[in-house]
Amino acid sequence: MSNLRFALPSTGALFDGTLSLFSDCGLAVRRANSRRYTADIPALPGVDILFQRQSDITIEIDGGSADIGVVGLDRYHESRLETGDTVVLYDGLGFGAAKLVIAVPNSWLDVTSMADLADIALEFRAKGHDLRIASKYPRLVKRYLNMNGVNYVSLINVSGGLEAAPVMGYADIIADITATGTTLRENGLRILVDGTVIESQSVIVGNGRALANDSEKLSYARQILEKIEASLRSREYQRVTGDIQGESEDEVARQVMKRRELGGLDGPTISAVHAGKESNWFTVQVLVRKSDLPDVVSYFRELGGVGITANDVQYMYRDRCDSYDRLIENLKPFRESDDES
Repeated sequence: MSNLRFALPSTGALFDGTLSLFSDCGLAVRRANSRRYTADIPALPGVDILFQRQSDITIEIDGGSADIGVVGLDRYHESRLETGDTVVLYDGLGFGAAKLVIAVPNSWLDVTSMADLADIALEFRAKGHDLRIASKYPRLVKRYLNMNGVNYVSLINVSGGLEAAPVMGYADIIADITATGTTLRENGLRILVDGTVIESQSVIVGNGRALANDSEKLSYARQILEKIEASLRSREYQRVTGDIQGESEDEVARQVMKRRELGGLDGPTISAVHAGKESNWFTVQVLVRKSDLPDVVSYFRELGGVGITANDVQYMYRDRCDSYDRLIENLKPFRESDDES
């Protein structure tokens, strides 16, 4: 049996978000202590957890030392091999939202767009030197600059403290990841109006060749995707239950369904109440979007409903797992045989 090697970020917002999501999904990670770089998932034997720097995870998956991993979409596109084996398994885990942006000093009053930046780069060139841009993402930034006609630039790879680069004088502008833009503003920097290089979020990526040709690893990956997809989908819904009086189940159903948008995701479930009330009471259950909850409760009351409760839904499965179906499609180029997994 082949264990699935799952690389998770060892620190930062993606570390916290991943552990929280997995706990909510019933896939809590068990780690002996914070200094250990290995762990497991008791609910899913056969999966080995490896804590790694986020900047290394995509490289390790491309190299085959990990099978799948959680990274930011920005880091995935920056680090992946163009002709490598990595594929995206799940493209939005609900945390880690940020943007890679190009920001200039506030003192550059006439520079508000990429077109303006292209002009400034030409002016710098005419004076005998290139526009210097500090960034941790040279590959993505260079590609974006080329797309926008910004030439004659020098990319300076900086590991930290980018916001100080223009003040300290080793770069003219920066390209950095930001969630809110607050740190940039506090350091006298302004994002160009069209200066968003990429909008990022947390994703699961994997080695397509390893998954396509190892049925055990693919099975573990499917179980993870199923749990995550069902858990994230359930966050949008609540189950509302109440007792409503009526002549029959059909008559109560007609009353509830008069307002189709409040009749639940798949229509109401209705059953007779056999104890504690007269025989013409029925329990009604509907699965509704959380945004519709106040209207649903009010409508139940209009129908004479009593004992109305609303409960969160832990998992919400469909007849198929969308993320797994997409994965299978993406794995076709990597299959070394025609065997189905």
